[in-house]
Amino acid sequence: MTGRFEFKLLGRDGAARRGMIRTPRGEVRTPAFMPVGTAGTVKAMLPESVRATGADILLGNTYHLMLRPGAERVARLGGLHRFMNWDRPILTDSGGFQVMSLAGLRKLTEEGVTFKSHIDGSRHELSPERSMEIQRLLGSDIVMCFDECPALPADRKRIEQSMRLSMRWAARSREAFGERPGHALFGIQQGGLERDLREESAEALKAIGFEGYAIGGLAVGEGQEAMFGVLDHAPGMLPEDRPRYLMGVGKPDDIVGAVKRGVDMMDCVLPSRSGRTGQAWTRRGVVNLKNARHADDPRPLDDACGCPACRGYSRAYLHHVFRANEMISGMLLTWHNLHYFQEIMARMRDAIGKGCFADWEAEFHATRALGDIEPV
Repeated sequence: MTGRFEFKLLGRDGAARRGMIRTPRGEVRTPAFMPVGTAGTVKAMLPESVRATGADILLGNTYHLMLRPGAERVARLGGLHRFMNWDRPILTDSGGFQVMSLAGLRKLTEEGVTFKSHIDGSRHELSPERSMEIQRLLGSDIVMCFDECPALPADRKRIEQSMRLSMRWAARSREAFGERPGHALFGIQQGGLERDLREESAEALKAIGFEGYAIGGLAVGEGQEAMFGVLDHAPGMLPEDRPRYLMGVGKPDDIVGAVKRGVDMMDCVLPSRSGRTGQAWTRRGVVNLKNARHADDPRPLDDACGCPACRGYSRAYLHHVFRANEMISGMLLTWHNLHYFQEIMARMRDAIGKGCFADWEAEFHATRALGDIEPV
């Protein structure tokens, strides 16, 4: 390791890219899926279990960690890596998305956002400068600019005003971030579904200069067709030699479609949230373990999967522990879902390296179209 943050593009197949992010805390193979550890934990998983699924990097949430236990406290205890016992890279979001979703609990100005905590109603302020300070205290390897992310649909004037405010905040974030060798700051492209606004945003970010670039403002209600419409051109507006991160995505077919269009990184709460609600993502689509059809089924969830849930337990057992509200249900199904998502990433990296991404993608969709196996 050189002690610097670096990105190397190792290959491409069409617009799909395979690469490597190097940080002082380890390498991240791209395309990469980042499990979400909102409050310093991936729910229902031990850190070593998350690593065993194939994850190279986790995401932490600035908004939640600043409220509880507090960034200053985490810093006093040695930083987020030590605090949560994860010694590999961590990306922290800026807190902007969560603050903007508070609606009536926040006030937006040029300076930043004043908001009330959803936990106890206490008053807080978040600005580009404070977001950079919090993420520095947490010690994350990849830091996100503070931005505004309006929900879609929204009218063009609202999207335009929001994007330009985010670009001014991006410049302030860059200045406040300063020089931090081994750490990276990512700018966030905004502009909703408007191609010219996306282009304007990309040009503004490139003029500032960042170690990586995110595509924000998607997966906020616009639907997959509209999202892919933006991704048909947005990644190409960003520098070729820097990682491209699509924020908050998504379902397996969203992920595959994004990588096909040139995205390198993504994150989503879906694998863990689904696991806690009895849903398993498999090669043949979603399996709902709540359904009574599984009560007498001795077969594994997916006979081609090597995760603990599929190696050691039957559908009947997984159905039983979910219905009985046993903690092991969320643990096993979350492990399975994260394993499956990481398996998708590994297979895409392999297909891009071999130049057969289109064939792999066709097989991926064909297998999912088969649907779940028939009941016994």
